Amino acid sequence: MKNLIKIYKVLSDESRLRVLSLLNVRECCVCEVMQVLEISQSKASRILSSLHDVGILKLHKAGLWSHYSIDWEGMEDYLKDITEQTINVIKTNDRIIADRERLKKAKRIGPECTCKLEKAAAA
Repeated sequence: MKNLIKIYKVLSDESRLRVLSLLNVRECCVCEVMQVLEISQSKASRILSSLHDVGILKLHKAGLWSHYSIDWEGMEDYLKDITEQTINVIKTNDRIIADRERLKKAKRIGPECTCKLEKAAAA
């Protein structure tokens, strides 16, 4: 029961739902999430970590890169059902649709992308 409560708490946040929708399109690195949602590296990392901690995402590292994707194969059936239904409900939201369009233009800039993106946002 505690795990179920934790899952629903994680899915009750708009930013986490937006990221979940992006990852339903394709695997993303932290810098791509930062670009699409226009958020800091620390916030993007916290969002991704919370989705990973409840078992929705899987992570693989390639050098300094952290790549996240939805862990459809590794999820328990009840969590897969919750995730599928959640994605299904939010897919027609205007903000979610706009995020998916921005994802098409997002670039994997490299390990230094955090500094470049945060400096650009501050300017």
